[in-house]
This record gives sequence, structure tokens and C-alpha cells, in this order.
Amino acid sequence: MESFVFLGFNLYAWITIITVLTMFTVLLFTKLRSDLVFLGAISVLYVTGVLNAKEAFSGFSSTSVVIIGVLFVVVAGLTHTGVLQWIVRNLLGQPNSYSKAVVRLMLPVAVLSSFLSNTTVVALFVSIVKMWSKKLKISPSKLLIPLSYASGMGGVCTLIGTPPNLIISGLYAENTGEAMNVLATTIPGLFCLCIGMLSIIAMRKLLPERQAPEAAFESTSDYTVELLVPANNPFVGKTIIQAGLNEVHGGSLIEIVHFDEVVSPVPDKEPIMGGDRLVFAGQIDEILELKKSHGLVNADHHVFSMNEVDSNRQLRTAYVTFGSHLINTKIGESTFEKDNNMTLVAVARRSKHINQSPREVVLQAGDTLLLECSPTANIQTERLASDLQFFDSAQVPNIGKKTFISTSIMIAMVVLSALNVIPLLQCAFLAAMAMLLCRCCNVDQAMKAINWEILMVFAGSVVLGVAIQKTGIAERLAFGILDVCGTNPIVVMTAICLVGTFITEFISNTAAGAMFFPIMYQAAEKLGYEPYPFLIALMVSVSSSFATPIGSPTHMLVYGPGGYRFSDFMRIGLLMNFIILAANILIVNIIYPLTPLQ
Repeated sequence: MESFVFLGFNLYAWITIITVLTMFTVLLFTKLRSDLVFLGAISVLYVTGVLNAKEAFSGFSSTSVVIIGVLFVVVAGLTHTGVLQWIVRNLLGQPNSYSKAVVRLMLPVAVLSSFLSNTTVVALFVSIVKMWSKKLKISPSKLLIPLSYASGMGGVCTLIGTPPNLIISGLYAENTGEAMNVLATTIPGLFCLCIGMLSIIAMRKLLPERQAPEAAFESTSDYTVELLVPANNPFVGKTIIQAGLNEVHGGSLIEIVHFDEVVSPVPDKEPIMGGDRLVFAGQIDEILELKKSHGLVNADHHVFSMNEVDSNRQLRTAYVTFGSHLINTKIGESTFEKDNNMTLVAVARRSKHINQSPREVVLQAGDTLLLECSPTANIQTERLASDLQFFDSAQVPNIGKKTFISTSIMIAMVVLSALNVIPLLQCAFLAAMAMLLCRCCNVDQAMKAINWEILMVFAGSVVLGVAIQKTGIAERLAFGILDVCGTNPIVVMTAICLVGTFITEFISNTAAGAMFFPIMYQAAEKLGYEPYPFLIALMVSVSSSFATPIGSPTHMLVYGPGGYRFSDFMRIGLLMNFIILAANILIVNIIYPLTPLQ
């Protein structure tokens, strides 16, 4: 195998290249779970002999991966004690201009994202920002993209704020024996954040002004019809299916109100009684034909509305996520409603209610659904979470003494690590133990907070980095970049960061960090410079994905609630990519001057 060489790469290198390209293609164009894809890639590299057993499983024992796992527990303690809610309540305020609103929003989000999971922070802020924007009389779409951008730029500000920082710093420690300070990226990150805020304010006209998707659902009487069954109706005593109400042209029967009893979803064998209220959803004009065909009459008032829902039922709004199993399907042709004990009432697309039977709508990513369900319905199941993002799913904990305790634990962890009193890994373990001992979260909450799929992706990313470095791919690519860019270190740094910025628009930023680490490291060494500043710049660049909604999980969180189109991100995001890249290169070279290798 060693004797086979093509285009400068041996057989092991080509196996690695094909494996990596195949893996990214599968992640982009299929709905396979990312952890299974990474596990498959590791298996291929191990079975073909590219990596030995120790190398293939090195990701699972990587310090940075272990830290990420432990930090999930620390974040659980902060979340369940209401730290995030306290900050939201006390810091947003009532700014009197768009510029001030952007600053009041982005700063706390960035600070939180420096220590907590970006997706956790954005998930909490989405519903808050929607309500806040209504008070400020600003379209939510003008604030939700800045919300997502702030979480990404804030995450760069510490090593623990975003996974690529931990992965890159961990690989740096393994290669040099020297650990990076937990605040190594703070000044570059804050500078880029300030430039980002000013850029958003200056380019505000590039942000779309979309109507909030749920605005299409503000008056349910526009698309639900409530009809009354008279006592002398000929269908009294018969079942729904016998009366022919199970399949109504242009809509569907979503609920029956028997006096004080609410039946939803409605079984085909449910009997009809005099005085029943039948609630239909769909095309009103066609549903109203039931008054003639079935002898129904108008109800005296319309009770099925967003602000008048009794304790036996609840309306929830959610949007269809990217990669959802519901995309290109019709709810009426699936068992979704039966499996989740929910009824689809209406569908909106790009903030406009779709005027057809909701169960017959072919769903698309970003569609907003109005669902009727029990107040006790579990909307946090793994399957539901992969298909839908509920607007109102955030659990609001009580704020009290434990809020202060959990905050103190987090601050102590960061300070002790930053001052090099205790290594970051030990600090994270101590903080996690303190969260459990102080009952900021219980064991079940801590275990549920650990995202094993994400940890698998992180571990797989480390292994890919090992393979790219071991097979000489990194060295060859580094030489190739030097051939194209010459020997100017700033030009080389910029070129690799530019490619990294755009690669991370389509793949996991963690994978991008692991893949570009050996390339950047080798390029710096070939130029004869310390890799440290090059890697700081790389950390910022692989977390700077602004141009596509699939570039970051936080973009996908705001995509539906903001009523965005795919192109909305590109309009402002492409410019943001270049602006932050320039700011990144500038500040890194000021804070960390290039130093020749000794």
C-alpha cells in the first residue's frame, strides 16, 4: 500500500479523502444521524488499516471531548436554576431604537454563549425575542438573525464556549504539551463581536422584514369553524363515520365538545349527541356546506381561539426543522397525529396561512404548524424534537437562592481555570459535582442534559483530524497552500481561515475545526512560525458561519420563528463572513504577534 502513490497521496491518504468526502456528502444530502455517520467513518478508517485501534478510539479519550461531556452537566445546573431567565428578565429592557435593541440583545446572548451551549441560549431567547419585538414594534426577523449571530460570536470568546475551540486547543496541547488559557480567544472574540454588532446595525436594511409565522394564527376563527348539532338532527345517536364526518371535503373534524367534555382527536366511532359542538379546520367555505348537507347550525360563539382555550386542551405552535421526517409528507397520510396524540389545526408558510385542508398540505422545512394537544402532552420526545421545534416549549424554572449558587459555581470554574490554578478538565469535573451536591440539578436532569449524539460527533471529529495528519494529507495541503499563497504568513493564515469559514457553512464547525487544525498547524510550521496565533484565528473562522441557515444549529432554531427564506441569510451573511474574517485576522495579529520557531 505504501508503494501506491497518486497525485502525491498514498493509498491510505486516498482512503481517508474518500471517506471524509463521502461522510460530508451523506451528512448534507441524507437524514442519517450524524453520530452514526461519524461512527461509520471511524470504522472504515480502522478496518482498512488507516488507523490502529488506539488512534481509532482516541477521540473517546480526548480531553476536549471529556470536557464537553462534563460541561453538559454544568449547563444543566445553570438552566434548571433559572440563570438564563434572570438575565433575560433584567437585561433586555425597553430600548427606544433598533440600534440599542441590537446591542441590548446581542451582548447578553454573547456573554451567555461564552460559557453555555449556544443552542440552549438561543432556544430560550427565541420566544422571548418574539414577545420583546412586539413590544418594541420591530419585526422579529430583524432581531432573530442577530440573536443567532451573537450566540456564534459569543461562543468564540472562551475555549469552553464552542466545541471547535475545545477540539483545537486539545489537539494543540497534544502536539505541543502546552495548554491554552481558557480566555485565550476572549479579546479576538470580543473585537469580532463589536465589529459584528456595528455591521448588523449598519446593514440593517439587508435584514428582511418578515411577518412572524405565528401571526397567521392570531385569529383561529379565520380557519376553524364551529358548528352545533341540533337536538332533532337525524345523525344524533350515530357515530362519526356513520354520519360521514370522518372525511370532510376541504377540511377535517378536529374536536367534539360534549357539554363540558372535549374529545380530540376524534375517533371514527365517537357517537354524536344533540347539542354537540363540532370544530372543523380547513377551507371555511367548503366546510360550511355541512350546514346544508348534515343539518348543522352555526354555534352561538367561537370558542376555539388562541386566547380562549380551556384546561382540557391547548394550542401549540411549532415549525418543521431541517432534516425533519415530515418534510415532503402530508400529515393526513401519516400516523403522526395518532402517535403523538395531537391534531393539526392549520399550516402557515412564510407567515401566510395556507388556505387548504391542513392535513393535505405537503410540508416543507420552515413551515409553521398550529397543533391542538393536551396540556400534559410530552413535546420533548426524541422523535418530536428531531421533527419540530416548539415555540413555547421552554420550561421556566423558579429564580431563587440556587440561581446565585449555580452562577457562583460557573464563575469559580472559569476563574480558577483562567488563572491556571486548576486545569480546565479538573475545574469542569469539580463544577459538575458542585452542581449536583448543591442540588442545582438532579442526577436525572444531568444525564438527560448530556447529548451523546453530539459527543459522538466531537469524538469522530478528533479521529478524522488524526487520520488527516497521519496520512500526510495535512502536510500536502499545507505545501499546496504555500505554493499558491507564497510565504507571507498573514496571507497563508487568511487563505486557510477563508476556506474554513465557507466550509463550515455546510458541515459541522467541530468537524471543520478538526479537519483544518492539522492543515493550519503544518502550514505555520513550514513557514517557520509558532502555530499558536494561526490556531486562534482558525477558532474564530470555523465558528463564523453566517451565510446559510444550515451553517449552525442556532440558525435553524430561528429560521422558522423568523419566517425566513434561505436567501435571507445569504444577503447579509456573505458580507458578514468577509467582515468578520478581516476583523479576525487584524485583531489576532495585533494581540498575538507572529513569532518565529526557535
